[in-house]
Amino acid sequence: MTRRSAAALLTVAVLSVPVSSGLSAQKPIPIKIYKTATCGCCAKWVDHLRANGFAPDVTNLTDLRAVKAEHKVPAEAESCHTAIVNGYVVEGHVPAAEIHRLLKLRPAVLGLAVPQMPMGSPGMEGPGARPYDVVTFDKAGKLKVFSTQGR
Repeated sequence: MTRRSAAALLTVAVLSVPVSSGLSAQKPIPIKIYKTATCGCCAKWVDHLRANGFAPDVTNLTDLRAVKAEHKVPAEAESCHTAIVNGYVVEGHVPAAEIHRLLKLRPAVLGLAVPQMPMGSPGMEGPGARPYDVVTFDKAGKLKVFSTQGR
């Protein structure tokens, strides 16, 4: 199949979707992300968010300690990047679906975290995937399991 015929088929497919099909383009949710420029897994997580309804605004820093301290990320919840979305902190490789659930439920917490960098989390795909917890954290630094992924 040539590129031209593939493009024509795609155009036909798109034009064939009825307006009343329930498919609607929702505006992506802005999310501010702080990461290091050289971290490949962070870049993959940003791509994961972009593909799942978020509009990432990325700032590369050489040291994230000040960002984590400013947003009260507990040491035991820390990971390789920190994000802010609708007043919540998102630390580490949190799946986009869990961020959407956080924004829907609006619990009284500071944010969500996937501590460290577990294999199998978004951006950390590959062999050796294992179950991991997505946790909430509050102003006192208390962690509570929000969901378990990969089971």
